[in-house]
Amino acid sequence: MSGNTNTDILLAGAVAAFTVDLLVYPLDTLKTRVQSPSYAKLYTHVATQKPNPALFRGLYQGVGSVIIATLPSSGAFFTTYERIKAFFTHINPSTSTHPNGIIPTPVIHAGASSIAELVSCAILTPAEVIKQNAQMVSAGSKTNATLQTLAKFKSNPLALWRGYTALAGRNLPFTALQFPMFERLKEAIRKDRDRRGLTRGTILESGVITAVSAGAAGTVAAVITTPVDVVKTRIMLSAVDNAVSEASSKPSTAKAGSEGLVDALGQKVGEGKATVKSAARNLNPLIRPEQKGKKSAWKIGRDIVKEKGVRGLWRGGALRGVWTFVGSGLYLGVYESGRVYLAGRRGEKVDEADLM
Repeated sequence: MSGNTNTDILLAGAVAAFTVDLLVYPLDTLKTRVQSPSYAKLYTHVATQKPNPALFRGLYQGVGSVIIATLPSSGAFFTTYERIKAFFTHINPSTSTHPNGIIPTPVIHAGASSIAELVSCAILTPAEVIKQNAQMVSAGSKTNATLQTLAKFKSNPLALWRGYTALAGRNLPFTALQFPMFERLKEAIRKDRDRRGLTRGTILESGVITAVSAGAAGTVAAVITTPVDVVKTRIMLSAVDNAVSEASSKPSTAKAGSEGLVDALGQKVGEGKATVKSAARNLNPLIRPEQKGKKSAWKIGRDIVKEKGVRGLWRGGALRGVWTFVGSGLYLGVYESGRVYLAGRRGEKVDEADLM
């Protein structure tokens, strides 16, 4: 990647993420509320079923946690994506009939973006869980929505990562669809401008082309993956309830002075088989009673269809499409423009082939 350092990529990715979070976060909040199982109860009028004013209050609730997490997660994504893409391109064997390699470029882009997304999701998942639950807190509350949400995870912080599979399950197909389409659209627009003699080579031109390409590709990918996003929202919103129920169901340790002798698990000595069975349940979380209440993504999807019909899986799809068009366009447009600008400040140039 001539002209760009890892610091350039990290800074450009962080600025892009920060810009998007501030400008399009309200649309994401609306999408979360529309997709939540409590939408009809909390955000619509009982008689008319039309949205009530509560839907549009507190649209920036939870934004702090996202800003803190998206800065490192976006930097990790772009750094991983650029390195993996360069590695795949380097090892891609070429032949006389395939001078650019036998593996198609879209496959390389899809593979690199998918691996980068797995790394990014590991950092972003806790913030995403906090964000979506904070977005559902009543806007009239005196306590900060993010602090209220964090308090519910205090006794079980690992529950913050419970939505990792759901987040990765949504983002992997999204990025695998978006990035090949984005690369192809951007290339087509650049070639068309070259053919018509319109190319100016400015940072603004590069940013606009990238923004339009990324926005269009992202919208298509977002609409296609809406059902996965709806299920992901339900899983993350249920993480608070699961964390609270698990914390409340944990047995308190008996005191030796009032309950007699106890073993390492807090059980009275001499309970025989009951003690062994209880110990087995405590040591093996897979057979704890509270685990039975958790639903798989497939079960949640079936419940949505049962409650709302197939249309329920596409709830919030239009908002998601608009959010993604604006968000992806700004995100990748600012990212590429930032790379060109940072390299230009040092008197270096980023080759066209090195951009995304």
